[in-house]
Amino acid sequence: MAEIAIRPATLRDATDLAAFVDMASEGIASHFWSEMAEVGQSPSEVGRARAMREDGSFSYRNAHIAEIDGAAAGALVGYPIDDPVDLSGIDQMGQFARDLTLLEAEAPGHWYVNVLATYPEYRGRGIGRALLAQADKLGLAASAKGMSIIVASENIGARRLYEKVGYKEKASRPLVAFPGFKRGGAWVLLTKPCG
Repeated sequence: MAEIAIRPATLRDATDLAAFVDMASEGIASHFWSEMAEVGQSPSEVGRARAMREDGSFSYRNAHIAEIDGAAAGALVGYPIDDPVDLSGIDQMGQFARDLTLLEAEAPGHWYVNVLATYPEYRGRGIGRALLAQADKLGLAASAKGMSIIVASENIGARRLYEKVGYKEKASRPLVAFPGFKRGGAWVLLTKPCG
């Protein structure tokens, strides 16, 4: 089996990062990127431009790429959650963003795994587990109070992986879906100690 190499993302990874974010979000990203697109711009172009930003939560600077034989196979996007979390603009957010933000606010000072995804042809090779181990290292380096991740309750496979590496349910909020989103149930905040 080929070895998994994990490295910080670069600007050249923007196309892959947009694809990984959309996979991890199960199409949520494409939905919002289509709303942000200018005339003639595709949702993936918006995602790529967002990945190329120097700041913001979805920036290549907050991402790591897992490679197998030099090819991008998976990605991690994560960052520290503010402590305290600023909720001053919460009333201006749509229901979807508000629910996720309120769950993040349940884990102030944690290192947040925002995106964890693997291309289908590379699944089952331990990439997700390797990226979660990288997240643990980043959380420790940032002196985070703990680790956190949010998952749809119906995403049984992802939740099983997170629980195998020590994450436990801390809070949940009903999942308010939008047209085209395949999941129901709830958003679940999982946390664990750092390290």
